[in-house]
Amino acid sequence: MYKNGIVLTTADRIVLESYRNLCEGMANYLGDGYEIVLHSLENLDSSVIKIINGYHTGRKEGAPITDLALRMLENIREKGDVGYIAYFSRNKKNEPLHSTTITIQGEEGRIIGLLCINFYMNTPLSTMLEHWTDRESAKQSLPGETFVNASEDLIRETVNAIRAEVLADEAVSASNKNKEIVSRLEAKGIFKLKDSVVQCARMLNISRNTVYMHIRNVRDDAD
Repeated sequence: MYKNGIVLTTADRIVLESYRNLCEGMANYLGDGYEIVLHSLENLDSSVIKIINGYHTGRKEGAPITDLALRMLENIREKGDVGYIAYFSRNKKNEPLHSTTITIQGEEGRIIGLLCINFYMNTPLSTMLEHWTDRESAKQSLPGETFVNASEDLIRETVNAIRAEVLADEAVSASNKNKEIVSRLEAKGIFKLKDSVVQCARMLNISRNTVYMHIRNVRDDAD
C-alpha cells in the first residue's frame, strides 16, 4: 500500500506542519523523560520530520519508520484496526519504554503520518518531580483557568469574578464600575462568546445597548 511512501497534497502538508507545534507543546508539558516523534509517510526511509528528546532511542530527524509502525499500518489496511496503539518496548540499550503510536489523517481521511510518544521508564522520579514543581514557567504568575461544560457557565462565572474584583477596587468610582467591568471582560475576550452581551447586561442590570456602548468605547480607546 505504502511502497516507499505516499504522495502528499498541499492540505496534507499543512496538517503535518501543524503537528510540529503540537510536538513542541507536548514536550514542554511532559518533560525530558518523553521522546516525541512526528513521522511523515511521504518517504518511509526518512519519515521522522520532527523529534524531541531523541537521545532516548538514538534517533534524529531523517530517521526511517520503525518495523512496528509498518506492521500497524498494514493491520489498519488489512483489518481496519483502530488508529492507535499503546505498548511496551526497549531502546538500543535495552532500556524500557512505554510507547504509543497514533495515526494522523490528512485529506480525504488518508493516513499521512504518525505521532509517537515514548516514555523512558528509567527516568528518575526526582527528575519528573523537578519538572512539575521547579520550572521557570511554573514560577510565572498566571491567572486561574475556568473549566465548564457550557459557554453560559463560563460567561456567568467570569462576570461574577470581574464584578467582585471591580466592586472591591476603590480606585474605580461608583459611576464607572459597570464601564470598568465591561472593559475587563473585553480584555478577557469574553464577548467573543455567543449571547455574552445579553447575559452580561442581565447580570449587571443594564441594557444591552449600554454594554455595546462600553465595548465600542474600549475598542476605540485601543485603536
